[in-house]
Amino acid sequence: MNILPQLTPEKSKPYFQDLMQFLDYEYANHTVFPPRKDIFNALKYTPDIKVVILGQDPYHGRNQAHGFAFSVNDGVRIPPSLVNIFKEIGTTPKSGNLEYLAKQGVLLLNAVLTVREGQANSHQGKGWEIFTNRIIEIVNTKQTPVIFMLWGNYAQQKESLITNPIHYVLKSTHPSPLSANRGFIGCNHFNIANEILIKTKQTPIQWH
Repeated sequence: MNILPQLTPEKSKPYFQDLMQFLDYEYANHTVFPPRKDIFNALKYTPDIKVVILGQDPYHGRNQAHGFAFSVNDGVRIPPSLVNIFKEIGTTPKSGNLEYLAKQGVLLLNAVLTVREGQANSHQGKGWEIFTNRIIEIVNTKQTPVIFMLWGNYAQQKESLITNPIHYVLKSTHPSPLSANRGFIGCNHFNIANEILIKTKQTPIQWH
């Protein structure tokens, strides 16, 4: 299921045109992450969606964000939340680049797809949430089971968009060091997801 064609109608809607005008100004006048060419990487690299992991907004440090939730570019120090994700997977990689998961069908989707340097949540409420909610709604129509991993209160607010009973929702606290030990560490989501994929005759994810 490639959802990019189904998102084409969004481009003609007033909210999306306003959002693009806002981004024109932001990229022209401020340092904004990720680079504009990378904004939609999560959609481009994940043609067949089997798992959805929802984040909030991109990392706001230089060279970190590259269009995938929780992921950072090669050569960048692995952020604390991602350290905890790898801990739960049971691996200690040298790179925090999660593109390898996207290519296997893991949609690493932030609710907001851009951010101003050093200013977390600075692009909230500008229209991205309408667009990414639409992505979730489209994935919800898929007739092959999809596993949604909702970590933390913000992601769990999106559960109301997941109405198709064939899908699976896995919930825990956020992997941030502030909350990871209250439910994320030990949640076993990655193993559970693969068990579901095998049960539903889909290829499991190589998380390592």
